Amino acid sequence: MERIAVVLGATGLVGEAVTRELLAGEWTEVRVLVRRSLALTDSRLKQIIVDWEQLGHYKEQFSGAYAVFCCLGTTIKKAGSQEQFERVDLKYPLEAAALARAGGVKQFLVVSSMGANAKSGNFYIRTKGRAEDGLAAAGFHGLHIFRPSLLLGERTEFRLGERAAAVVMKALDFAMTGKLARYRAIPAAKVAKAMVNIALADTGGTHIYTNEVIHVIGGR
Repeated sequence: MERIAVVLGATGLVGEAVTRELLAGEWTEVRVLVRRSLALTDSRLKQIIVDWEQLGHYKEQFSGAYAVFCCLGTTIKKAGSQEQFERVDLKYPLEAAALARAGGVKQFLVVSSMGANAKSGNFYIRTKGRAEDGLAAAGFHGLHIFRPSLLLGERTEFRLGERAAAVVMKALDFAMTGKLARYRAIPAAKVAKAMVNIALADTGGTHIYTNEVIHVIGGR
């Protein structure tokens, strides 16, 4: 069976991990929509440099794909404003979902955030919740929403706050049991493995995977 995957945000921490996980498996083709090329080579890897403001021009890249892995995300500091943040974390994912749905994609998998809620008073959490609601309305056979805690891994850009938090979270990992398990820091590679495992399961419906569940699905 031919299995084609599309990865959005493949230059990011989780996106690159997803790409590597897909290439380590038996996927027929892996298409990555990126602003700059990845330093990866594989005969099955197809890198498409895109202008996210003109995403509709690349609709053919979604055609025939089995699953889309949406790993788009930024920070308000990096984006420069709330408006720009919304473009990356809300506008682009919803536009991609519409193209994927029109292209016959069965499975759509997205990295969201703990506590995502469209009614939240927190802008970041509210935006993530709005994105989730919009994706749920798209009508995919399978929609899979992943809500990890602090992500561990080497980013291309340095984030002092995240680096400091990662050190603390690693030190306290042994104590993160019971109700605290939902807050355990999680390696990006584990999130990626969980996403690919779920895509291969071909489950229908809308599902939300909390941090502690991702730890299990992604392996220990």
